[in-house]
Amino acid sequence: MYLNRILMYFLVCGFLSNSAYSQRTKDKMYSSIKGASCFRRLNGTHSTGCSSTFSGSIGVLHHVRSNSDIEFLINHPPSPPYAPIIPPSLFTRENILKLKQAAEDHKLISAIILIHNTTNLNVFSHESQCPNQYSGANGPDESNNCAVKWNPFGTGLLLEDFPFPIYYIGDDGEIEKLIDCFEKFNNFDIENQKYRSLCSIQVKAFMSAAVSSEVCIRRTQLLNNLNPVRYCDPLQGKNVYATLFPRENVAADQRQVQPNERFILLSTRLDTTSLFDGIGPGAMDSLISLTTLVSIGNFLAKVLSERSDSNDRNVLFLAFNGESYDYIGSQRFVYDLQRQAFPSSGAQTNPITLENIDLMIDLGTLDDLNNIEIYHTTNYPEVEQLMDKIRSYSRRFGLNITAKNILQRNNLPPVSAQSFLRENITFKSLIVQSEPKNTFYHSIYDDAVNIDFNYRNISATRDYTKLENLNNVNNDYPNDSIQMRIRNISTILGISIYEFVANKSYIQGSAASSILIDEFLYCFLITADCPLFHASVKHNITIPNAPPPQRYISVHSSYTHEATGWTYRLFGLLFSQKFDEISRENCSHLPYYWFAGYNGLGECRLTTQNFTSAFSPAFLLDDYDWSSGKYSTWTESTWRELSARIFLRPSTAHESLTLSIGVVVMTISFVLIFLINSRSDVLFNQEPSAMPIATPTQC
Repeated sequence: MYLNRILMYFLVCGFLSNSAYSQRTKDKMYSSIKGASCFRRLNGTHSTGCSSTFSGSIGVLHHVRSNSDIEFLINHPPSPPYAPIIPPSLFTRENILKLKQAAEDHKLISAIILIHNTTNLNVFSHESQCPNQYSGANGPDESNNCAVKWNPFGTGLLLEDFPFPIYYIGDDGEIEKLIDCFEKFNNFDIENQKYRSLCSIQVKAFMSAAVSSEVCIRRTQLLNNLNPVRYCDPLQGKNVYATLFPRENVAADQRQVQPNERFILLSTRLDTTSLFDGIGPGAMDSLISLTTLVSIGNFLAKVLSERSDSNDRNVLFLAFNGESYDYIGSQRFVYDLQRQAFPSSGAQTNPITLENIDLMIDLGTLDDLNNIEIYHTTNYPEVEQLMDKIRSYSRRFGLNITAKNILQRNNLPPVSAQSFLRENITFKSLIVQSEPKNTFYHSIYDDAVNIDFNYRNISATRDYTKLENLNNVNNDYPNDSIQMRIRNISTILGISIYEFVANKSYIQGSAASSILIDEFLYCFLITADCPLFHASVKHNITIPNAPPPQRYISVHSSYTHEATGWTYRLFGLLFSQKFDEISRENCSHLPYYWFAGYNGLGECRLTTQNFTSAFSPAFLLDDYDWSSGKYSTWTESTWRELSARIFLRPSTAHESLTLSIGVVVMTISFVLIFLINSRSDVLFNQEPSAMPIATPTQC
């Protein structure tokens, strides 16, 4: 009976423990906040970005609604340090530098919380007004000359170094949680805040690197077998390239430059950047030009499916990576060309040099697609030829595109051609640019809304890889839509390149596909689970519902970044030729590649796409002069954690009382233990026994 009661007791306890709700103490104290953090980057001489303290920066939340709140925080507030909650409209250079000064001088600010709010937001760009100012075509001679501001809306905060973390919160639910906590605990009797518990935030974003890339790399390379540590990693990735016509395959030991092999290089920028980790749509600053390049490539692959003459020039399409950080990708490409290292021996084609390139057409930032400017450093026939073609075909087909011819050697647009011109200022390059109008350049708000993109999903019934007829009215998209404006500039540049390559007039009536442009923007701005990405992978491979690929260059040396990988696949799908007679079993070795295709049934294509390194030569050269400015020296700090959580921080009086009580309790405990130990024989009746101890029995 007694045993049964014990068993019943344990059964009841087990049932109650399973049905009861348990929670850790720290989970009751803290509430996590999802967001994105600013982080630290470094170059050869400076560091930029943000970092928290090692254990995380803690500050009292204060909702900033006007400039007067900023003044309150920097003029001896009652309970520092604070973590102001700032809307984008007040996230200005003036305000942020005031807070930075208050943090450095008086430790009044420990973090900044930026919340999503586009009300009254007209400008939000933290890039310099002269992007890549210190790595232009004229090198250091032009570094201090910012006569032409290619980003007139820039605040330059992206290049500042902050002693506190900056944390961006875009989710409405998380923002509401912050504001509610502030209103409930902080937003009353402000002058007496220090006498009560306050809603606070802890941001963990400690950066391992400091000072500069030179110092960081040197610290990383110190031999320490017991505990190897990486303090920073060079920014690096991969460029993506393809050719219009397949090149001759040669064995690795027989590769040599062919002087008669001529190319037109069509290039643009693949990457973008912003102040915060993982958020940088780059819709207007680089995605429009990338979309234009892809659209031109697909157009040329259809109208020039094969060479009419073996002496015709080839077209080399190239998307450079890391151009936001002193032209990492294009600098490495020029470096490889000079050493006959492009393409790599693994590509099994002959190397190319700068002398093989007859003309470079570099697509810069196209903020205004109807009014473009053609920059060049030297007069040569192709300049006027391109201008004439643009005027002629715009007038003929009613494309409404105007072009301006600008001869200029200084203060050129921040484009990849700068790397080529730095080696030879007379290099034949045409920079296609427009007047800067992007007020959200290199920011979290350069998104689909910024370019007024509306997805139409016409590809459900229409093949986006097929070209359109210029003589027919396009009723799929409004004439002023982003799809039609990119289609028009792609068509007119595509026709121009066609005539440069084929040496004959364009008599066809085909135009670039506006549906393809619609799908491309949808994949890179809305979701990766899109028809175009599905068509570019192998048959029966599923793509999870995922956000659009990030186009920040990253620091991976071997891993192919997601945006780079998708660009590689799309170059293969859209710039190649289809072979219906080849089965999937026989389409398993490059240059043949099996794609799902538009209808998802699978198709074999002869492809030319490949990767090339976007890793700065500065990290390859021994004893490189880090202050020379010749090559990009950007690195990214390592970190352990990027997170934030809110909690109630007790008042100073409360903390003092808690500490005092703890000290008193500890003192009393020591006294009690001493007294009990000294009187243990009396308290526990431990008198010596008078009975003798028995002798152990002998064996």
